[in-house]
Amino acid sequence: MPFTLHGIGVSDGIAIGRAHLITQVSLDVSHYLVEEGQIAQEEERLRTAIAQVQGELRSLHAELDRSGSGELGAFVDVHVMLLSDPMLAEEPLRIVRERRCNAEWALIQQMDALMAQFDEIEDEYLRERRHDVGQVVERVLKALIGAQPAMQSALTKTQKIRAQQSQESEMIVVAHDLSPADMLVFKEHQFAGFVTDVGGATSHTAIMARSLALPAVVALHHAREMIREDDLIIIDGRAGVLIVAPDASIIAEYASRRERLAAERQALRLIVGTPTATRDGTQIGLEANIELPGDVPAAHDAGAAGVGLFRTEFLFMNRKSLPDEEEQFQAYAAVVRAMQGQPVTIRTLDIGADKQLDAELAHDGPALNPALGLRAIRYCLAEPQMFLAQLRAILRASALGPVRILLPMIAHAHEVTQTLALIQEAKQQLSDAGEAFDPQVKVGGMIEIPAAALALPLFLGKLDYLSIGTNDLIQYTLAIDRADDAVSSLYDPLHPAVLYLIAHVIRSAAAANVPVAVCGEMAGELAMTRLLLGMGLRQFSMHPAQILSVKERVLATDLARVRPMVARMLATTDASELRALLEELNA
Repeated sequence: MPFTLHGIGVSDGIAIGRAHLITQVSLDVSHYLVEEGQIAQEEERLRTAIAQVQGELRSLHAELDRSGSGELGAFVDVHVMLLSDPMLAEEPLRIVRERRCNAEWALIQQMDALMAQFDEIEDEYLRERRHDVGQVVERVLKALIGAQPAMQSALTKTQKIRAQQSQESEMIVVAHDLSPADMLVFKEHQFAGFVTDVGGATSHTAIMARSLALPAVVALHHAREMIREDDLIIIDGRAGVLIVAPDASIIAEYASRRERLAAERQALRLIVGTPTATRDGTQIGLEANIELPGDVPAAHDAGAAGVGLFRTEFLFMNRKSLPDEEEQFQAYAAVVRAMQGQPVTIRTLDIGADKQLDAELAHDGPALNPALGLRAIRYCLAEPQMFLAQLRAILRASALGPVRILLPMIAHAHEVTQTLALIQEAKQQLSDAGEAFDPQVKVGGMIEIPAAALALPLFLGKLDYLSIGTNDLIQYTLAIDRADDAVSSLYDPLHPAVLYLIAHVIRSAAAANVPVAVCGEMAGELAMTRLLLGMGLRQFSMHPAQILSVKERVLATDLARVRPMVARMLATTDASELRALLEELNA
């Protein structure tokens, strides 16, 4: 009998195929005591396994470089970096010595401790890095017990299927979790898609799925337990749905949907080179949000007009020491060069005391409420030498192409004043060292705190541009933790207070002739495109996969029709009326 599981759709598309289950070693690790005389041998066994995995990952990176897929190596680099961190490379050895336990159990204990730390992180993207820790540990465990890598077993099965059948069968991987290194096998072989029990929209595996255009659903919780090997399953990556054992009518329906979706995607490819403008000729800018340098090819493929948000947090996480100026410069420079003259907006470090930077920083533990603590621009100003290193690296990258600096979570005028002074100091240091940079680099601020939106004149005269971070703006306005399932239903971008703040920022910035963009999730939500256009927004930044759909909506929009309808929406406080008007706006 068919049944349906619901999760998070992280990569659009429909896949129909047979399930192949991936075993997770970490779920079956046993615990036993090691004799005193065998402890050194147990430690060596763990060191050997870690070295083996590091070698495998470096070999994979080299293969990617040779195949012209070097941009995907950034995902592998994160796992290599994790394995070099003493928190994984040395701490399990201490556990083996002190508790006289086997290496597998020590590794699991340390993994659990690290994941608990990541669970406390407020930022969704950084919180998802917990899955990278689990994926690295899983790979080391397989090396310890001599198990075949997960995707290698899947590949072996695919080859057997093709040898037995004249018509190629599609295979869908079902796993508790998959690492980016495993996912890279998808690039060379025809898997139809994948589903996992864990993960989120910003996990590296999800990012990989989008870059490879593979239908994928994550956070299904119990799919690995409920699905049997070779079950016929359907993935709907748009709806976040997995259908198990569908009957003939369901298969026919989804096969038809898949054909329509393929036709839609092909049609969208036709507008890549079309200027982005509304029907009345108003020019609109559509830029890309990226997390890693490896996201740049997807931005180019979608015809992005630039990078509207480059998060820099991934360079700082999961390590004992902070990245130095040169390491940061190389990462920023790679993106600037790859964008080939298009603007790149680099957000300065958005991290706080709750984000586990093990760099012996002089702060007294995690904040009581991380969302309201020492994070983002507050953290950077509390660590001026670290901040100056990042500013110098960004400024050096500006010599290679147009770069904009974006300051997160501003709330006070003095934060901007102090940052501008530090930028000036960084410029002077670079000048003294004979380093090139763009002296006219633009500096903007993120409006993601209601106080900043309401007191906008504090910033309009100091900054070159603004970017509205709708995710945090909604969260702080409604006092809703968007990652908390218990209150997630209250997270509402159509709340009248949220709409008022966004419209107020757009109007005020336009009146002051200061460019303004939206880089939060609302920018990529198709249902919100005309609403934001009607508010006066002319600059959007979103995930590359969303650009062409939004572009199509822009091309079909008549601003003369949209403006009065949006004005009606801004004038009402009735939730049901707001939703009815939004449907009418998008009809």
